[in-house]
Amino acid sequence: MLRIGFLSFGWWSAAPGSRVRTAKDVVDDTLRLAEAAEDAGMDGAWLRIHHFEQNTSSPFPLLAAMAARTSRIDLGTGVINMRYENPLYMAEAAATADLVSGGRLQLGVSRGSPEPAADGPGTFGYPLPVGVTPAEDAAERIARFRSAIAGEGIAVPGSRAHALPGELLPIQPQSPGLRDRIWYGAGGNESARRVGELGMHLMSSTLVAEATGEPLPVIQKRQMDIFRAAWRDAGHPGEPRVSISRSIMPIVDDETRTYFGPHLERDLMGANRDQIGELDNAVSTFGKTYVGDIDKLEKELRDDEAVMDTDTLLVTIPNQLGADLNRTTFEAFAELRNRLSA
Repeated sequence: MLRIGFLSFGWWSAAPGSRVRTAKDVVDDTLRLAEAAEDAGMDGAWLRIHHFEQNTSSPFPLLAAMAARTSRIDLGTGVINMRYENPLYMAEAAATADLVSGGRLQLGVSRGSPEPAADGPGTFGYPLPVGVTPAEDAAERIARFRSAIAGEGIAVPGSRAHALPGELLPIQPQSPGLRDRIWYGAGGNESARRVGELGMHLMSSTLVAEATGEPLPVIQKRQMDIFRAAWRDAGHPGEPRVSISRSIMPIVDDETRTYFGPHLERDLMGANRDQIGELDNAVSTFGKTYVGDIDKLEKELRDDEAVMDTDTLLVTIPNQLGADLNRTTFEAFAELRNRLSA
């Protein structure tokens, strides 16, 4: 059965119309969103992570708080830029939050996307080593993080350590199963293949680093097939999972019609379509917005071959409209999941 969750960018702004005006508002609203998602029957609450911007940047305290306020839904990230992370400290924080959640964390990681700082990782104390690419740097950090959360020995014991001869010390605490719930945000065919080879799950957003002139779902479905084939060929146990993101605006009452109606008008005029542009020196495809009542959304999403082939659909939500408005759409998302799974 398809799983559906929300993906919040966690923006705050004092701009006119914003109902999330401070960092405290984001924290409070995100906790309420997680509770509302669980109450509505959704399956997940996921956070987008960026640095040096007015949005969610340090996920683990917030994920632990979300875990304490919920009991069933997945709690995820989409995605953590690993070039900003100390892999071992992150392993401790992730394991702690996963223990609080009872094993519900789903952690998306990647090399990251363009951010405002000229050298954000360097400012954090992680300058890019000479001769190493950002992708290679992130891959090394991800590998060390995965080793740490798997319980492998990391540190040489000192004279006071309780360890057997030749034994290395693992990070603590450990949360069993967390290593099997790591996802990678891939943008192209080669990164999708590599994710499958490494045995991580695949995340694909509303933007992919490929522009063939084909619709986003066609490009995404090809990447999904490449990923699954690489997973099988590598002999990994378990099922390879895929999440994709979509911008979906259900019109369910007068308030949502007020906010989403202009998008529906563009859609009916034929102006709502996939876009081609350049991001991080790569020509990319950005997906269209799905907008309308639930019957219209079901019909259009059934025609989206990537949606119909994924196991997890993440809906990007307009978090600056506040938890109360977004709460009204969550039952529609749960109903869409049920219809698409039938």
